[in-house]
Amino acid sequence: MKEALKKIIENERKRENAEMLHSHDVSGHSDNSRRGFLKKAALGGIALGGFMHASIEDTIAQTTSKVSRSSSPSELKITDMRCAVVGNVGRTAIIRIDTNQGIHGLGEVRDGADERYALMLKSRILGLNPCNVEMIFKIIRQFGYHGRQGGGVCAVEMALWDLCGKAYGVPAWQLLGGRYRDKVRLYADTPGARNPAAFAETMKRRVEEQGFTWLKMDLGIHVVANQPDSLVNNKFWDGATGQYDLRDYMGYGNALHPFTQVQITDKGLEGLAEYVEQVRNAVGYEMPLAADHFGHFDINNSIRFGRAMEKYRLAWLEDMVPWFYTEQWRTVSDALETPTCTGEDIYMLKGGFKPLLDARAVDIIQPDLATSGGLLETKRIGDYAEECGVAMAMHMAGTPVCFMANVHCAAATQNFLALEHHSVDSPWWENLVKMTGSQPMVTKGFANVPLDSPGLGIELNEEEVRRRLHPRAKGFFEPTPEWDDKRSHDRLWS
Repeated sequence: MKEALKKIIENERKRENAEMLHSHDVSGHSDNSRRGFLKKAALGGIALGGFMHASIEDTIAQTTSKVSRSSSPSELKITDMRCAVVGNVGRTAIIRIDTNQGIHGLGEVRDGADERYALMLKSRILGLNPCNVEMIFKIIRQFGYHGRQGGGVCAVEMALWDLCGKAYGVPAWQLLGGRYRDKVRLYADTPGARNPAAFAETMKRRVEEQGFTWLKMDLGIHVVANQPDSLVNNKFWDGATGQYDLRDYMGYGNALHPFTQVQITDKGLEGLAEYVEQVRNAVGYEMPLAADHFGHFDINNSIRFGRAMEKYRLAWLEDMVPWFYTEQWRTVSDALETPTCTGEDIYMLKGGFKPLLDARAVDIIQPDLATSGGLLETKRIGDYAEECGVAMAMHMAGTPVCFMANVHCAAATQNFLALEHHSVDSPWWENLVKMTGSQPMVTKGFANVPLDSPGLGIELNEEEVRRRLHPRAKGFFEPTPEWDDKRSHDRLWS
């Protein structure tokens, strides 16, 4: 394992162990009573097994003490699905799945994706029991794919776990098998600035004022695109600045990296090194500092770029080449000491993560839960990566609905490193929801895992959501009867 990654994992493990000891006994006294053990075990994710010498009846009584009996989970039925699209990172659709017992579940279609990816699934799930999460997932998973196309399936899966948790009166992490941590470490995504000194000050504020212990920056050829003699073949691609202009199919943003033949000169690498050095000097070397959005160039330039960054000990280099080029990823990873990372556009374990992990092609995987398959599939991805000796970070650029789904999954996955917080500077972002437990959503660079609230631990702040609706969206959870009827035969075999 690369030394930079090994040090990060070791430090994080020490921090979590220290915090666990502190939270276990903040008063300095130890509760060794049988009752205290049962209480802690029931809250800590230990399932229905005999506690010490307790009878099975006593064990069941203890572990189900938090289960709500005001509902009848076995009789729950899905009755409706509606959505509201907010202006978050362009557009992000929040879905609501309603039931015959008055409780509902919240989910989210991935940022930048079409809400119809989720709405088309409504006819496939009406009348089903939302607590049968895995069964329903197997019905709808064929309608997801890599990138934003996985957004609909994942939105439904999130909402089902929210519903199931509310029906049984337990947090979503409990349904995933329990938690490894009470706080989830966040990394602050910070879009790049043209002025490296100003950008360095922004990064410094992330640490000193906002309390983050992990940072990520956009570091790529856009930084030096306007400097003469920094890039080769960039004029054909309009300065190689149109990474997000996806309207032109033959444009730079839609060209696979090896096919642009954009190259970085030594002068360009010097300019990028100067940029990173100012950021490093501002935040110091104790801080994990990851990098993303390099540009569309081939593996040769990826390696040249990565080697020029070695001395700055970056936490990872993200998405240097497209995720499906497994052999190219292995070539890049083998050539660099800096950890490599990919995964935000991969749908499900077998679709992309497994080949990368089996080939040991990357050092860190980074699924986006709103693409990768939702809470349970992302935990499975993390568990498989752990077997392969690979750590897992998590990509997230959505609303607090998706954010909290990620928090529950991160709490339940052992090899987790850090979760992206993409909307640090948005003053209204957290106000989109209300926490239903006793803790705030975020405290100084860490998300608080809901310990005393069911499901995802949130409800919508309807007034704020209405205020932030996308101007071209249909409205606030308007009826969707046009999606009620199933008109196709979906079976994949004869």
